[in-house]
Amino acid sequence: MEYSKERIILGIDPGTTVMGYGLLRIEQRKPSLIAMGAIELKKYQDHYLRLNRIFERITGLIEEFLPDEMALEAPFYGKNVQTMLKLGRAQGAAMIAGLQRGLPITEYAPMRIKQSITGNGNASKEQVAEMLQKILRISKEDMPYLLDATDGLAVALCHFYQTSNPLAATTNVVRNWADFARANPHKVKGLK
Repeated sequence: MEYSKERIILGIDPGTTVMGYGLLRIEQRKPSLIAMGAIELKKYQDHYLRLNRIFERITGLIEEFLPDEMALEAPFYGKNVQTMLKLGRAQGAAMIAGLQRGLPITEYAPMRIKQSITGNGNASKEQVAEMLQKILRISKEDMPYLLDATDGLAVALCHFYQTSNPLAATTNVVRNWADFARANPHKVKGLK
């Protein structure tokens, strides 16, 4: 994919009670904020209704802003299996909305997102929000009250950083050094 062209990235922080999203426009290799927000799902008692709402709202965002790519935070491994299952379903509902519109989708681990925004893989939500405010020059008044929104924006910015760096873009495709060496024999001496 050609990453030097203008593009719009939709970033999503999956959740079952609140799902955050952020949209960035990339022009001349510089990101700027289009929109960010949170989809509040607490009022839906039925989990399946929440999934439907996620699908509908993400579809609506795609139709409104016409993103070129979607990036999601990958579920982290917690101790509560039921929570993980519900989070995976929420992520899946968002992914299906993107797939139906032909968007390429990339997932990032939570630590990788925090690392790319703050330089610290263990940064708090507040630290991530503060860095986003500085990087994207967002006024204090425009900062959302729900940090899920800035988490969604962080996913989009992480994707921009990862795809703007040719080496990072390569590491999205491969999982380890052996995969990289097989995919890039011309870059590694001694491989045939």
